[in-house]
Amino acid sequence: MSLTIYHNPRCSKSRQTLALIEDAGHTPQIILYLNEPPNIAALKGLMRKLQISDPRDMMRTGERLYKELNLKQESSAQNLLAAIAENPILLERPIVVCGEKAVIGRPPEAVKAFL
Repeated sequence: MSLTIYHNPRCSKSRQTLALIEDAGHTPQIILYLNEPPNIAALKGLMRKLQISDPRDMMRTGERLYKELNLKQESSAQNLLAAIAENPILLERPIVVCGEKAVIGRPPEAVKAFL
């Protein structure tokens, strides 16, 4: 089983999720998404794997930048995805991918279904 984690090492939930994965004996591919922002195609793939239709479901809507960019008023999924691609801090963390499924690790225990 191959696992990938979209990880922010400064985030305690992301660190806890990574620790759960590693404690279960897995060595995931780690994507430091703040350094390697996913493009729009990758974000659409994450949405499909998360089984969500609204990009906001994988966005950090409490981020100051979300408010500054007035994204609450944005209705276009394409524009929301572009905002995440340009400002990866808006992507919820961590996201763990296993094959064709994904889960947001909030709480970290949400990834246990993959372990």
